[in-house]
Amino acid sequence: MDHRLLEIVACPVCKGKLNFDKEKNELVCKFDRLAYPIDDGIPVLLDSEARTLSSDEVK
Repeated sequence: MDHRLLEIVACPVCKGKLNFDKEKNELVCKFDRLAYPIDDGIPVLLDSEARTLSSDEVK
């Protein structure tokens, strides 16, 4: 994931910061407890495509 892109991309729900989870290849919003997939290097920032994080995953 390009770090320059990470600096400008925001959560579509709360407009907050997204963190890159390299292991799962996802962008994570800890506030909303959502994980957005990255498909072929392109973040899919759609609510319908987001995965809800379990309480164990939110750190």
